[in-house]
Amino acid sequence: MSRLGLFQGFGVELEYMVVDRESLSVFPVVDRILEAVAGEIVSECDQGPLAWSNELVLHVVELKTNGPAAELSGLDRLFQSDVRKINHILEEMGGALLPTAMHPWMDPLRETVLWPHEFSPVYGAYDRIFGCQGHGWSNLQSTHINLPFTSDEEFGRLHAAIRLLLPILPALAASSPLVEGRFTGLRDNRMEFYRKNSERVPSVAGEVVPEPVYAQATYEKEILGRMYRDIAPLDPEGLLRDEFLNSRGAIPRFGRGSIEIRVVDVQESPAADLALVALSVGVLRLLVESSLSDAAFQKGVGTRPLSGIFLDCIRDGEDAVVRDPAFMRGIGFPGKTAQAGEIWLHLLERVAAEGVLPESGQHRLLERILRRGTLSTEILRALGIRTGNPALQRLSFPRAQVEEVYRELAQCLQTGEIFLG
Repeated sequence: MSRLGLFQGFGVELEYMVVDRESLSVFPVVDRILEAVAGEIVSECDQGPLAWSNELVLHVVELKTNGPAAELSGLDRLFQSDVRKINHILEEMGGALLPTAMHPWMDPLRETVLWPHEFSPVYGAYDRIFGCQGHGWSNLQSTHINLPFTSDEEFGRLHAAIRLLLPILPALAASSPLVEGRFTGLRDNRMEFYRKNSERVPSVAGEVVPEPVYAQATYEKEILGRMYRDIAPLDPEGLLRDEFLNSRGAIPRFGRGSIEIRVVDVQESPAADLALVALSVGVLRLLVESSLSDAAFQKGVGTRPLSGIFLDCIRDGEDAVVRDPAFMRGIGFPGKTAQAGEIWLHLLERVAAEGVLPESGQHRLLERILRRGTLSTEILRALGIRTGNPALQRLSFPRAQVEEVYRELAQCLQTGEIFLG
């Protein structure tokens, strides 16, 4: 089967937590959801243009394109339809889907239940080596974007573009401001936990921002080879010796010819998710086509400064101040310093001017989202927090107050609306 070239197909995956409808606490019944549609417990079931599958833990279900979609247009409606199907199944069980990238009060040490069925030996190996009863493994829901390539040349161009855009993605998509009922001072707690969840074997995630490697043979030798060597003493059976071990923010899947971007928090509804996907893909198109900067310059930007921007955006979201001249030049921003939110507004206008947004209504929706701020910021606003006030960091909230906000978010997921708290 011939492979798809740059931007000839799109894979999108949305992860949602399953909660008890009354209490909103995590509800580990994903195997029962899949059994309800497949007639038996399976790890994945075909639903036409989409598929549903399990994840590491029993309270997270993934909805994904069933193979590469030819275009992004219309995917939000497909995902929305399947969200409602799953909520209908869950209604009889007393459950519901809850959006955002982290459950706001989950205690992972007490509530984690690993998937016990197919692939459980792999999950068991992860648990034995890294300890999966923690937020970085059992309480993080994301949107994955998969983009294809056919050759080393295409891989290099796409990887360079993704490396450059990746650091500011949390400033677009952060939706995880609370951990165990507290505001930690970070907009994107999911990524803070994610970047530390494999610290026992540091080469597995690196700095999350990928290294400047632009050829498959070099990547397999310098990145994958090092990971496999480092984990071998802890994984003598070789269960994790696979591309999926790679936990960088963007991981090449050479076996299927694609790169998977993993740093986007899942939003409050498929409409919001697919709008952010469309904007991100639009910017990547402009980068790959050298409309914002040339490929040689993109490839020369170092990992350390990109990682610094990434950490600032994890902390401050759209309010993070970016001061790196090389990054600004690479992303095509006409200035030396700007808040990340300003950069995204500029990029939206560039993408819109080039006509690469798949749906006409998405420009208005994205303007609305960007002027509102990240979903994390809007959640905090609904809780009465002004994010710039350091005195409010690590503030705990009454459970009832948090429940009220997250019930509204669950309703947004069911109806396909944007959250304006």
